[in-house]
Amino acid sequence: MAKQLSLADVLTSLTGATPDAATEYRIASVEIDSRACRSGSLFIALPGENTDGHNYVADAFRAGAIAAIVHHPVQADGVPITSAQLPLPETWQPPVCILVDDSLSALQKLAADWRQQFSAQVVGITGSVGKTSTKELTNLVLAQKFTVLKNPGNLNNEIGLPLTLLKMNDSHEQVVLEMGMYDLGEIETLCRIARPNIGVVTNVGPSHLERLGSLERIAAAKRELVAALDENGIAILNIDDPLVLGMAAHTRARVFTYGLSEQADLRADRIHSEGLEGVRFVLHYQNESVHVKVPLLGRHSVHTALRAAAVGLVQGMHWGEIVAGLQNREAQLRLVAIPGPHGSIILDDTYNASPDSTIAALNLLQELNATRKIAVLGYMAELGAYEEAGHKKVGCRAADTVDMLITVGPRADIVAAEAVACGLDATAVHVMADTAAVLEFLKKIATTGDTILVKGSRSMAMETIVNELTAGAPNEGGN
Repeated sequence: MAKQLSLADVLTSLTGATPDAATEYRIASVEIDSRACRSGSLFIALPGENTDGHNYVADAFRAGAIAAIVHHPVQADGVPITSAQLPLPETWQPPVCILVDDSLSALQKLAADWRQQFSAQVVGITGSVGKTSTKELTNLVLAQKFTVLKNPGNLNNEIGLPLTLLKMNDSHEQVVLEMGMYDLGEIETLCRIARPNIGVVTNVGPSHLERLGSLERIAAAKRELVAALDENGIAILNIDDPLVLGMAAHTRARVFTYGLSEQADLRADRIHSEGLEGVRFVLHYQNESVHVKVPLLGRHSVHTALRAAAVGLVQGMHWGEIVAGLQNREAQLRLVAIPGPHGSIILDDTYNASPDSTIAALNLLQELNATRKIAVLGYMAELGAYEEAGHKKVGCRAADTVDMLITVGPRADIVAAEAVACGLDATAVHVMADTAAVLEFLKKIATTGDTILVKGSRSMAMETIVNELTAGAPNEGGN
């Protein structure tokens, strides 16, 4: 039977004392939402901007939770409270509240202590663009040989990462963790919890420029991952990004480089996009060359494949296993092609947007065979001093790639004006007030042969455009 987190593990980690009876109680799940609790759950009462988890401890117990971590006393129908300084009385039974100084810190300590009980290799992934797609593809590659745990969705922060680690059991041989950040020191904290053996850095871009102020400070925040690796670790770095390659001087780990440069340890060349059918390229490692076709969209996806392949190689996988993982169609997550209204095709890339990722999406649009190429671009947030230049860069690239440009959001006028300045006919540029106006316009003009790219920052909720356009669309094709 796989080792499973128990109430004894929780009490030992947080109070230093373990009543014998606590070993009998297995933790079925660790939850921060009382509505997700079930029989045997551990509930973590976290404070929040709009609500406080301490208000829902009683609800968690009613749902079956056997313990709750709190950082101030709560009304929970007479449930006993023990503190980190006081052991439980000799006679007790769940449920119980465990009082700590800070519930988030307790969650993180519990996860760190639990991670220490396993020998699984932990792969940490960070970067400005491509973290989640790299995590998903790396998982698919490693799963060809190992039992893998990964953080679901984008649960990549100081809450989501510990919750993922608490799902570990002794069947897991690999753990793949996306690591996000908003400021300096945050990835360092995640690394203290997860203790990664392998660190992968995708790139450094202006996604957090508004908060951090410069690309150099963003790079400093990202390199906390490779700085946390010990001499037995491996830092997998993008040789094509100078700010990433510079991180080699800040790690004790062995450095393994990937990219398009001939100097990379693992490189790709002869790249050929086959539009919606995927992309072909040749991988080169040591004295081997491997021809690959993967179901990823766009030439920029080659770097994602390189990262996942690099992790497989340093973990001793052979090419047959690595290629099988790369070719898994579950890998195409972020940018997908969906039937749209009246026979059109929608390229859904609405998860988020930065200048680099938007230009990559425009490059893909350019590669596709379409009667008319339309880009619907929303505002790109958190660019700080780079806001105007970043939006202009996208606008100028759009002028070379699209037949029609539709912009929406606070800085839509910058993108639109720059597209016209770079040569796009002004009659092909439409600045919209909101997503509702975009929808109304597209429903009128979309037709067979159109390929419509939709992309923007999360704050723009561009997915509402895709959802409305694709609702019932397969039945409309051919009209």
